[in-house]
Amino acid sequence: MSERWKHQLKVGLFWGIFMIVFMSLFEWNEKPFLSQLITPFFYIKAVVYLVTGIFFVGYFSWKGKNGKEYTWSDLFRKKK
Repeated sequence: MSERWKHQLKVGLFWGIFMIVFMSLFEWNEKPFLSQLITPFFYIKAVVYLVTGIFFVGYFSWKGKNGKEYTWSDLFRKKK
């Protein structure tokens, strides 16, 4: 696994988990936490936060960290 993907996973998973916890606490006034956990909407939001964190937050964090100009096609280009 390349260093970029390791960085994207580390940053993206942290961001995704943080957002899941933060938004659950934010909605705690309307619904108790256990009631949130049993709804399918909670798991859909969790997957969206994790995917967004890995692919978008992680990518732009890597891009900013290295200062290189990557394009979206670079994500899927094979190394030679």
